[in-house]
Amino acid sequence: MPPALPIHSTNHVARVTRDLEASTEFYRDVLGFQPIDRPDFGFPGAWLYNYDLQIHLIAATDETDPEDCGISLRTDHVAFHVDDIQESQRLLEERGIPFATNYVEDTDVTQVFFKDPDGNHIELGTYPCSKEWAQRAVGPAGR
Repeated sequence: MPPALPIHSTNHVARVTRDLEASTEFYRDVLGFQPIDRPDFGFPGAWLYNYDLQIHLIAATDETDPEDCGISLRTDHVAFHVDDIQESQRLLEERGIPFATNYVEDTDVTQVFFKDPDGNHIELGTYPCSKEWAQRAVGPAGR
C-alpha cells in the first residue's frame, strides 16, 4: 500500500456563497478575518486571512451546484499544503483516486482537487506562506 499523502498543514477552507458581499462582511466583521489579495480566477470571490487560516469565498453559479457529480474547482472544500505536489499526484494515482488539476499563474501554484468517499472536495497545493501572502498586500474585499 502506498504511504499517506505528505500533508504539511491546512491552508484554507473554501465556502460557496450566494451573497458574496454579505459573507465577506460576516467573515470580516463578525469573525475578524481580513481581506487579502486574490488571484484573478475569472469568477467573483474573496480571500480573507486570520488565525493562521485563509477563508476563500466563491460566488455561487450553476457550476457550483452541489448536485454536480464531477470534480469541481469551484465548490466547498478544505485545502492542505503539501511540499511535493507531483508526489501527491503519484500517490493519488497509485490509489486509483481520480483528481483534477488547475494551475494558478498569479501564485505559481498547481492545485489538485479530488473527493473523499462521501463526495466532499479536497484540494492540495504547495502554497506561499499564508502569513507572507496576507502581509504582502491587503486587497479589496470581494475582488
